[in-house]
Amino acid sequence: MCLGVPGRIIEVQENELMRMGRVDFGGITREVCLAYVPEAQVGDWVIVHVGFAISRLEEEEAMETLQLLGEVFGTESDT
Repeated sequence: MCLGVPGRIIEVQENELMRMGRVDFGGITREVCLAYVPEAQVGDWVIVHVGFAISRLEEEEAMETLQLLGEVFGTESDT
């Protein structure tokens, strides 16, 4: 089973090798490859799987997903 987690892009870094960014996952930030979502910008929500943003999504959908993940794993989301 694969799990993609929603996060919000807080910084985009363009470099000669690959488009990267910092993504916030409810207070935890990670560096993520943005090569698969070239249209994504700061403030956008993306689904991240193993360090790669694989798709963009609307904020409402991200909130629903985070709520469902919280129910499945028994945690609360403040995002």
